[in-house]
Amino acid sequence: MRLLNLPNTLTVARIVIIPVFVTAVIYQKHRYALSLFVIAALTDLLDGFIARITNQKTALGQFLDPLADKFLLVSSFILFSVQGWIPLWLTITVISRDLIVVIGWFLLYLLTHKVTTEPVLLGKIAIALQLITLALVLLSINLPARIPQQDLLFAFTAAVTGISGIQYIYRGLRLADAI
Repeated sequence: MRLLNLPNTLTVARIVIIPVFVTAVIYQKHRYALSLFVIAALTDLLDGFIARITNQKTALGQFLDPLADKFLLVSSFILFSVQGWIPLWLTITVISRDLIVVIGWFLLYLLTHKVTTEPVLLGKIAIALQLITLALVLLSINLPARIPQQDLLFAFTAAVTGISGIQYIYRGLRLADAI
């Protein structure tokens, strides 16, 4: 199976878009940043969908896709906090969950010398909600309107993110207990 198939190409494109997106935010090119963010989020949806329906899953894609997600989300949350667009506590929640998941994965790998990265539904929902939250914030910056119930959206995003982190911890402990 070819490593550089369409799903992997979309993932690599997302990785390439990230520094351009960061630059657009830093230089206050908000419309350009919104467009790049939407394109990056769409590639995230499409790469996995295409890989599943065309049976083009690869080990490279299984490694790069979550890495691209983390790069996009972490850089966005940090930038948006620095800009004052989202609260710092939300950024800390998102990054803490990701660190817990990555450190847990690494520890399981050290214990077992093999770990498959099987995302859980709640984890996927958390990432989707994080992307939606960031997109709505960018949209509100481009349009002179406040996100309705913005504080509720931030709290809900944090809650789902935290609960998904707890679910990953629970799964990791069960896997570690099995060895």
